[in-house]
Amino acid sequence: MAQRQEVATKNKEGIKKITLTALSKIKINKKERMKTGIFEFDRVLGQGFVPGEVLLLTGEPGVGKSTLLLQALQRLKTIYISGEESPEQVKDRAERLNIGLEHFSFSNDLQVDGITDYIETAEDKPEILVIDSIQTVYSKDIDSPPGSINQLKECAIKLIDLAKRHHVTVVLIGHITKDGDIAGPKTLEHLVDCVLNFEGEQVSNFRILRSSKNRFGSTDEIGIFEMKEGGLHEVTNPLVFLDNMHELVPGKSIVGVNEGKRQLFYEIQTLAVTTALSIPRRVVKGVDYNKVQLLLAVIKKHLSLQLDSYDIYVNVIGGVKITSPLADLGIIASLYSSLKNIPISKKTVFVGEVGLLGEVRKGFQEEKIIHESRRLGFKNIYSSKNIDSVKKMVNIIVRE
Repeated sequence: MAQRQEVATKNKEGIKKITLTALSKIKINKKERMKTGIFEFDRVLGQGFVPGEVLLLTGEPGVGKSTLLLQALQRLKTIYISGEESPEQVKDRAERLNIGLEHFSFSNDLQVDGITDYIETAEDKPEILVIDSIQTVYSKDIDSPPGSINQLKECAIKLIDLAKRHHVTVVLIGHITKDGDIAGPKTLEHLVDCVLNFEGEQVSNFRILRSSKNRFGSTDEIGIFEMKEGGLHEVTNPLVFLDNMHELVPGKSIVGVNEGKRQLFYEIQTLAVTTALSIPRRVVKGVDYNKVQLLLAVIKKHLSLQLDSYDIYVNVIGGVKITSPLADLGIIASLYSSLKNIPISKKTVFVGEVGLLGEVRKGFQEEKIIHESRRLGFKNIYSSKNIDSVKKMVNIIVRE
């Protein structure tokens, strides 16, 4: 019996007792958000940075992540740690973009322990700490090379601890793979407070800032920018992604969707050509591939169109991505227009989700899109309010 008690005592050694606190008794000291002065950027954050939050900013190489941060942080006291650029390179870019550097301090020292120690002991602490990129920093406590799973997790944990204890906002820049995933463990997304994705194609000047996770704001908002010679410029025009061609061409349609609190309009272009292959090609950019496959099945079933003899290409103009199901009706309209060689008026907009049975469903806040469409001068607005099936929609297209 005495031996059992001795073993139990040994097993409990090193166990830390937990401390419980009643949530109802915790006092919250709400601090004002730190606004960058760039409305599109602040919109996505939830009206500015929260002191002590940790953000992960991802995007393809060359999309403009560093440029975005330099422009956004020039009003805030910032320490910029870079493992990819020299101080001369960063200063040269800032001068070309006419960015003030009074509040920036720069370092190429990449040991996370040295970074955290400096900020912990500094009397005048920064408001923002930027790590460019998280794959380049390392901890002295881990033997593996920078960028490895263990290093990424260890460095992220130490930086998160620093942010929470000293109320310093930490921005981690992360690379993404060809598939659009964050290079490294997906656990980084779960550790941070906010994940921002900066999207855009090299051939397009437009850039989209999206939030896929935000503990201090909405994930529905997007920020739109245009890359010009003087850097990134905010875009507020809801029709910016529509072209100015006056000629009516088959295979084009305009869709209206909600992006957070705003309504935006995108142009869908579709090309259907006779195939020479045994298995026809399906090339999709800007919308989900599986969604297009689903809509092709709806067309085949409910519009009695044989698609097996066609190669089909679907693209969203501007290099942007549409995730809203309200674009379904417009995609089908564009496909039908290309297949039947019938152009659609530029004053026509489509708003609606399409089900597997060919029915047109009412979408979230559809009325706001319809109201905005009228305000912008669209004459023909097709949605669940005046169309209940895809069959009725194509009959209207033919009559137009």
